[in-house]
Amino acid sequence: MKILVTGAAGMVGRATVQNALSRGHVVLATIHGALDIADAQAVDRFLDRERPEAVINCAAFIDVDGSESRPEVAFAVNAHGPENLARACAANGGRLVTISTDYVFDGKKEGFYTQNDAVGPQGVYARAKVRGEQLARAACPRTTIVRSGWIFGAQGKNFLSQVLDKARRGEPLKAIHDAYGTPTYGPDLAQRLVDFAERGLAGIYHVVNAGGGTSYAGFTQAALQAAGLSAQSVELVAQGSLERPAPRPRNSRLACVASDKAGLSPLPHWTVALARFAKLP
Repeated sequence: MKILVTGAAGMVGRATVQNALSRGHVVLATIHGALDIADAQAVDRFLDRERPEAVINCAAFIDVDGSESRPEVAFAVNAHGPENLARACAANGGRLVTISTDYVFDGKKEGFYTQNDAVGPQGVYARAKVRGEQLARAACPRTTIVRSGWIFGAQGKNFLSQVLDKARRGEPLKAIHDAYGTPTYGPDLAQRLVDFAERGLAGIYHVVNAGGGTSYAGFTQAALQAAGLSAQSVELVAQGSLERPAPRPRNSRLACVASDKAGLSPLPHWTVALARFAKLP
């Protein structure tokens, strides 16, 4: 299969390229400078020329707080970008797999969110992601929306990497004790993205590592322990005590109900994935 991976310079994009290549697929890997997904004409030209059978979109504007002051960028990339790719896929007979976020929910639910729960985006980033889901599905019926959250991995600008970097430098750490989510290891997410591309499963799916989820504090402490670092200096704080431009859901734990029904085996427990990550050089 010929697969286009956009955002291939990012953490998940790199892992997706590696996973697809390991399965024998022909992979086209693009970064922003080679293909700006917000540029509809550029997307049309690229897909008309290359005609991939599947597109896995890992390109995104991931600055949650920055989206509040740059909504035009957030919507151009996170809403219209997937729409452009979906429309081009529809025109060329391809399929689209695109990553969304756990932030599409308002966080008021006590349990786990499924794909059947109503969305309730709270900030610009979340609203742009929801709009991207809607536009992509409307443009191409062969679209797979993959909601994930708390993604971590090597060489990424994610929460966990920042925590470990600070701990290794001996800097004080703060961790939120009253906000909850489900961690996702980048290479495991990449594996599932390629699964969707191969199987052509359209619709909305949640993809996170197995386990009951955790708080930011629990995630931080588990990561430090896995890396052989002390967790004694972690200061526990309430989410409401932090002054940040963008609101975050208090609870964004995801259940992978649709993935299970589709016959996709659960990803490894997040603590197992965390141990794999901690062993990386």
